[in-house]
Amino acid sequence: MLLCSLAFTLILMAVSGIMCNRTEYCVGSPGIPGTPGSHGLPGRDGRDGVKGEPGPPGPMGPPGGMPGFPGCNGMSGIPGVPGERGDKGDPGERGPPGLPASLDEQIQTILHDFKHKILQSTGVLILQGSMMAVGDKVFATNGQSVDFNAIKETCVRAGGDIAAPRSPEENAAIASIVKKHNTYTYLGLMEGHTIGDFRYLDGAPVNYTNWYPGEPRGWGKEKCVEMYSDGTWNDRNCVQYRLAICEF
Repeated sequence: MLLCSLAFTLILMAVSGIMCNRTEYCVGSPGIPGTPGSHGLPGRDGRDGVKGEPGPPGPMGPPGGMPGFPGCNGMSGIPGVPGERGDKGDPGERGPPGLPASLDEQIQTILHDFKHKILQSTGVLILQGSMMAVGDKVFATNGQSVDFNAIKETCVRAGGDIAAPRSPEENAAIASIVKKHNTYTYLGLMEGHTIGDFRYLDGAPVNYTNWYPGEPRGWGKEKCVEMYSDGTWNDRNCVQYRLAICEF
């Protein structure tokens, strides 16, 4: 009976997979896993980690709303190189002919104003004794005294020549300016290669003279001609300072 009980116990132990050692500690085999339990409450957030690298840009989205206002103009750039000149265009159609000047009231008004202003200026200069008109010729001075070459340059630059009387009337007009300024002046005459042969600056022979008695007597050494305040002439060297009088 005892043997049967022991055998039965061994059989049970073999069936249940329990192994015992000599000290009678038993080791069992893993059992069937139990049913998972329910989730607990969420834990607290942890600390922020290190910032990651930016990801690639996403695709462009569809057009958005209204465009914004244009920005301010930038600074002007450096001008570019001028382009080549284009071809000349064809002339336009010719307009209708205008009125003759004698019938154009606007032109006649302008000419009348010009004439009036010229007469005013002429009158002022005559009263000042710096200008005299004889026929179509006008004699004028700037009041400066310089040598012969300087007078010639001054007159040419002003569009005239050194005063050269060709008649008693022109000589009297020049003499009145000389007397007004109380000084002598050079005339537009010079002695040529022949002694005593005085000519105008353009080379033409002199057709009028008013020499002081006994003049000229420079014998080729006094090439220029000066006028005294009484209107008479004298041959003289060309480096003296004399009143600049021009003719126009």
